[in-house]
Amino acid sequence: MLPQEFKERMKNLLGEEYETFFCSYERAQYQALRLNPLKADTDTFLTQTKDWELRRIPWTQTGYYLPDGNDDKSIRPGKHPYHEAGVYYIQEPSAMAPAEYIDAKPGEKILDLCAAPGGKSTQIAGKMAGEGLLLCNEIHPARAKILSENIERMGIRNAIVTNETPQHLSEVFVEYFDKIMVDAPCSGEGMFRKNEAACEEWSIENVLLCAKRQDEILDCAAGMLRPGGRIVYSTCTFAPEENEGSISRFLSRYPEFEILHVEKAEGMSDGKSEWIENAAEKIEDTIRLFPHKLKGEGHYVAVLQKKADGSGREYAKGGEEKSVSKDAYKAYLAFAAENLKEIPKGVYVTFGEQLYLAPEQTPKLKGLKVLRPGLHLGTNKKNRFEPSHALALALSPQMVEHNLNLPVYGCENETDASTAIRAYLNGQTIPAEGEKGWYLITVDGYSIGWGKLVGGMMKNHYPKGLRKNLSAYPKCLPTTAINSCKSSPTHLS
Repeated sequence: MLPQEFKERMKNLLGEEYETFFCSYERAQYQALRLNPLKADTDTFLTQTKDWELRRIPWTQTGYYLPDGNDDKSIRPGKHPYHEAGVYYIQEPSAMAPAEYIDAKPGEKILDLCAAPGGKSTQIAGKMAGEGLLLCNEIHPARAKILSENIERMGIRNAIVTNETPQHLSEVFVEYFDKIMVDAPCSGEGMFRKNEAACEEWSIENVLLCAKRQDEILDCAAGMLRPGGRIVYSTCTFAPEENEGSISRFLSRYPEFEILHVEKAEGMSDGKSEWIENAAEKIEDTIRLFPHKLKGEGHYVAVLQKKADGSGREYAKGGEEKSVSKDAYKAYLAFAAENLKEIPKGVYVTFGEQLYLAPEQTPKLKGLKVLRPGLHLGTNKKNRFEPSHALALALSPQMVEHNLNLPVYGCENETDASTAIRAYLNGQTIPAEGEKGWYLITVDGYSIGWGKLVGGMMKNHYPKGLRKNLSAYPKCLPTTAINSCKSSPTHLS
């Protein structure tokens, strides 16, 4: 499977470790998921999924290995209703490391410069807890769309998704961001087992081409970071030219940056100064993840800090977005007054009939290719407002007046408590009783979509493009005593 030239190269680099490294390709990939703290409490989730036998990943508090040998047939986390509700994100274990080192905090302005498909963006968003501004950018339109969909599924309120070049962003944002994630496009050597295409396309020429592209991206990131801010650079390759080489070249161009010393989790290795010429000072403080030394694929991480110089901080050109006139969202306010106990705060932005809630202090978006200017609230229609699927996913049962919970777990006297949630995800109506109007549909308390109760029937507002037939899927989980269910699965509150 591995290119011969790649194997010879790694043998020269690793020496006596090479055989162990090579043998690591014979084992199965480690499968993992990362819990979404915006939606789920860790203890509750682990109790709900205790039959999955999850084991925590050492370098992140929210990441968990699935059982060894799981082939996605016994547990099938990607087919589970919790996945559709954004309770977790399925992600390769080593790929969870870089976003941990960004050390995101609520209220910060953070850029994920090469963000698709969204693993690192959603991980950063979890740390931000809905406060601050997260700009998620992807240069390729199709991948940017996938990024936007994952931002929505995970119920993230404070993210803007753009489809821009790093060069254009750097013209708009000057020393603007507190932190920047640069998960750079690379030759993908660390993902050869997972991505056969990367293996087939590999060549030394491509490695050098990627290294040049990484230099250009890092140049753009440098100008967008405020003094005292942090850049986390990562790749999924072993190539020194794209790892220690990219960082050393960057530091030679930008002496105002330095490598930060950070703690390494068990199994992580130091950066290799001996693998490149003109290695930067403290290059050993960067991080390598090798598949023969830990339970994950190949990655590289470097944490860089821009020295504080006491200078003022420039802001995005054009200032900040202002909310549209109240007339443009009065229908939403009427909907919220009737259906929401808590109204999310932000800047109201319209795109035609579509209403969005951008994060507070959102910069002017004019001139940028924007796919998602914040949380999509819904659609202004004649004399009424229709809430979006994104809004449902961003809410909790405590924030709404009406909630219909459809459990996955078995309740007393229920032979298959997951029947109702399967029917909902398949687009079916559900018999129910209660006050007429909009209901937040939840699965074991996790928001998953909207329904509208009329005449004893819950009309289904789960998006047609997301509907799926789960009838062939085995019972989601066996009956488990997490919360004693005294009511039927269609109990309304």
